[in-house]
Amino acid sequence: MDQEDRIALFLDYENLALGARDHRGGAAFDFRPIADALAERGRVVVRRAYADWSYFDEDRRMLTRSHVELIEIPQRMGASRKNAADIKMAVDAIELAFERDYISTFVICSGDSDFTPLVHKLRELNKRVIGVGVEGSTSALLPPACDEFLYYDRLEGLDIPPTRSQRVRPARQAGPEQRPPEREPEPEEERPTGEEAGRDVDALAVQVAQTVAGLQGSASGEVTASRLKRTLLRKDPTFSESDYGFRTFGELLRHLAGQDVIELAEGPAKGDPEVSLPEHGDREVAFGLLRGVVADLGSAGNPVALSGLKNQLRRARPDFSEKKLGYRSFLQFCKAAATSDVVDLRWSPEADDYLLTTAG
Repeated sequence: MDQEDRIALFLDYENLALGARDHRGGAAFDFRPIADALAERGRVVVRRAYADWSYFDEDRRMLTRSHVELIEIPQRMGASRKNAADIKMAVDAIELAFERDYISTFVICSGDSDFTPLVHKLRELNKRVIGVGVEGSTSALLPPACDEFLYYDRLEGLDIPPTRSQRVRPARQAGPEQRPPEREPEPEEERPTGEEAGRDVDALAVQVAQTVAGLQGSASGEVTASRLKRTLLRKDPTFSESDYGFRTFGELLRHLAGQDVIELAEGPAKGDPEVSLPEHGDREVAFGLLRGVVADLGSAGNPVALSGLKNQLRRARPDFSEKKLGYRSFLQFCKAAATSDVVDLRWSPEADDYLLTTAG
């Protein structure tokens, strides 16, 4: 248990409930998928939700059964009502960060960009921050600020939203002087489903190869699967292998290894393999392709300009991509080939371009 992350969960409940209602066809907010996702990441020791609970009677019972502490924020007129909940939640989170050193991870459930300074401060205090928000109502500023961001709509175990013919779940009956906050109904947009909603695995392969190459070149020691996953999350806190159709990150890595994008070897810990780029194989074939094309184009000993050279390689091999080999640009690929004495590469001020000739 001492190795588990201790998690403090804070829910801006009005933001989540209204976001789920407005962007999921009137579906009621379900706390269970969030609880399940956090259970996979550590031990949740604090659970607090902030709202005026007189407007969320059914939700209040559901959260109480899940052992969530309900923090009452009485309704007020105007913007001060919403600000009161935000400020109370931020103050409590900072107070807990100072008073409970054993809490390593804070989960901020809201799509409101007003919580971005709180996220920055918690990370400054050496706390890991996970954000959770409804995709359609989450500010673009919040996910990049977090260590990891989970879109509520993509969590496992979430029921399919109701169709347009189904009615929106009614709010608690209230008198005319006490009405829940409402938003103007927005026309629903058709969203892609199934394979249309999946992400491009080829683009992911490029991203993984580039990340592995960067880790190998910028730091000492082996690149493990866990380290690679953390780096991918730092680049894109919304990254999840499930968006690409894989159940686990290990399954994704095994798929990429089968495509010769990466190589896997036994790592320092069981279940955490070492990840590397193929030292031979595709890279050597690509270097040979480059040498052959340069030799053909410069048959009379004339140098070949870098501009347009990549198109010549693709004519010979349509599936050529330096990014799948871990190189960020075609120039970087050519420099690697020059370092391996496959070609000679030099800058020409007269041609205002790099010129290549076959080495030796």
